[in-house]
Amino acid sequence: MTLVEAMRERREHLLATVGEIVRRESPSTDKAAVDALAAYLQEQCRALGADVEVHPQREYGDLTVARWGGNGNADDKPLLVMTHIDTVWPLGTIERKPFSVEGDIARGPGIFDMKASVAMMLEAVRLIRERDLPHRPIQWLINTEEEVGSPVSRPLIEELARGSAYVLCLEPPIPPEGKLKTFRKGVGMFTMRITGIAAHAGADPEKGASAIQELANQILYLHSLTDLALGTTVNVGVVRGGTRPNVIAAEAVAEIDLRVSSQAEAERIVPAILQTRPRHPGTSVTVEGGLNRPPMERTPTIVAAFERAQEIGASLGLDIQEGGTGGASDGNFTAALGVPTIDGLGCPGDGGHAEHEHISITGLVERAALLTGLLTEL
Repeated sequence: MTLVEAMRERREHLLATVGEIVRRESPSTDKAAVDALAAYLQEQCRALGADVEVHPQREYGDLTVARWGGNGNADDKPLLVMTHIDTVWPLGTIERKPFSVEGDIARGPGIFDMKASVAMMLEAVRLIRERDLPHRPIQWLINTEEEVGSPVSRPLIEELARGSAYVLCLEPPIPPEGKLKTFRKGVGMFTMRITGIAAHAGADPEKGASAIQELANQILYLHSLTDLALGTTVNVGVVRGGTRPNVIAAEAVAEIDLRVSSQAEAERIVPAILQTRPRHPGTSVTVEGGLNRPPMERTPTIVAAFERAQEIGASLGLDIQEGGTGGASDGNFTAALGVPTIDGLGCPGDGGHAEHEHISITGLVERAALLTGLLTEL
């Protein structure tokens, strides 16, 4: 029996696990809710023979590392599997968008990004243990704050990755074909604060210096840094400023998103944002921020890792293709270290962060089989 056939036999159990995880809501900003789901998964991992290590956090959910020893060469480096359980959906969304199954489609908040992937990992480990399949040591990192930029987990991610043979990132694949991701853009986040001089807009406007006028100048400058041919985008996505229509604004704020395809481009653009100067007399500009995630570049190491996954997929009768995205993941961190990283291994579907979020149940079964193959053949 092939791994795909074995997973087809487990379809209902796998789908039930997806439903259980989806119903346990876990928005990034609700520590208690995320911790409750993490505790459930810790129990599941212990039942599957894992050594479970919990890294307590104050603001975000506690981080979990589950480990299974290898049953092959004692000198084998481990595999690192990365998932996150936090979602963008607030508590109570499950009442409005309950877990549901219709034909080959399952729906629910966070199901595509990326709770179905978490269920896949549990089922893959269960199959490996039941069949006593050979494998390297496995480390599974369950992150709790990926959706807000992994502010506390990055050091742990990088520590685990440095000692790993491969990193398997179970982020969703690219819709609709379910392509794996061999490149991702790096992400920068910045806050610009502008100070002007308040004055009466009618009685003595010449005494003022408008922070909002300067903000307009800065927006034009920042957007001029976009170079689509190089894959660079700068977007001023949020602006605030002023107090009343008849007051020349003394303050304004902008929140800025940067996307870059290469580290070289990041090194060019980031200083251009941080070192911008005011254009309007009487105003001052300060910018805080930087690159939150480095770009995941399509290096020979990344390509070789993808091609190995493609070979394993082909042996299971699966056609695995590659692509890229402007979004980032924890795989950006590990790829930047030079560790072979295979990203986009999660469950096919569509609608991440959107009302139409859903997964393909056929894809769920096939990708769980592929994950099992990777865990046992890499």
